[in-house]
Amino acid sequence: MKSSNWIDLKQDADTGIETIRAHFEGHAYDPHWHDSYLVGYTEQGVQRFNCGHQRYDSVPGKVILIEPGEVHDGEAASEDGFTYSMLYLDPGWMERELRGLFADAPEHCVPGMSMTVAQSPELIFAIASTFQTLHQHELRIVRQTALDYLLSQLSAHTHWRKRTEANPRMPQVALRARDYLHAHLHEDVGLNELAMVTGVDRFRLNRAFKAAFGIAPHAYLVQLRLAQARRQLAAGKAPANVAVGLGFADQSHLGRWFKRAYGLTPAHYQQHCTGLPDRR
Repeated sequence: MKSSNWIDLKQDADTGIETIRAHFEGHAYDPHWHDSYLVGYTEQGVQRFNCGHQRYDSVPGKVILIEPGEVHDGEAASEDGFTYSMLYLDPGWMERELRGLFADAPEHCVPGMSMTVAQSPELIFAIASTFQTLHQHELRIVRQTALDYLLSQLSAHTHWRKRTEANPRMPQVALRARDYLHAHLHEDVGLNELAMVTGVDRFRLNRAFKAAFGIAPHAYLVQLRLAQARRQLAAGKAPANVAVGLGFADQSHLGRWFKRAYGLTPAHYQQHCTGLPDRR
């Protein structure tokens, strides 16, 4: 039976912002995270997802706001599936633009989202307008005007938090393991090695890591690599070279994880971002 799922994705060359409109029925994607701010809204159906140890049901008229690094999944809560539009905002771009908009922004802080699901017709209008101007590659002045309006509306749903602020409830074991994975993302890190670094046995490490981040250490390492893969694919690097360079067994290994997390293959993702021909 042919799947009725679809994804329409483009990337704005000036800002690096990705515009994604998609429809899914049943299971959409496995737990994963992005290194971008996700700002979007549900157009149709019930968009169910887990994020931050909570389950959300987003329906038409609801805005979805997810910070970089927040693990989330996705599925349709009804037979007719769900459709959504989403902007993937580069963290560096967002911080720089918000600081330009608000001269009194505190130092050593980054933007944080005030909530995950919200009701805001004004913000939905701003997201939809920005999506259309970027997706259709309108004149630069039109795109920049739409982005400024988006930021002004988004500011009502953001706050400034310390850049190095750590959740005091988060186990130090999990934080040390996370930092080690970030520093060794290209390496074949084992659980025993990670347990030795953190000073606990691997069973306690696994429990603490899952409690802190929502996924096991091995899945987190895969997500780190997938985030790097997105950047390299968007820059035009061949999928096969991306796979080898990031420690995947081969291109098909990268492809399986990529599809589970994002709903499309590395080659299709690259094609949408760059317009390059399929280089599988």
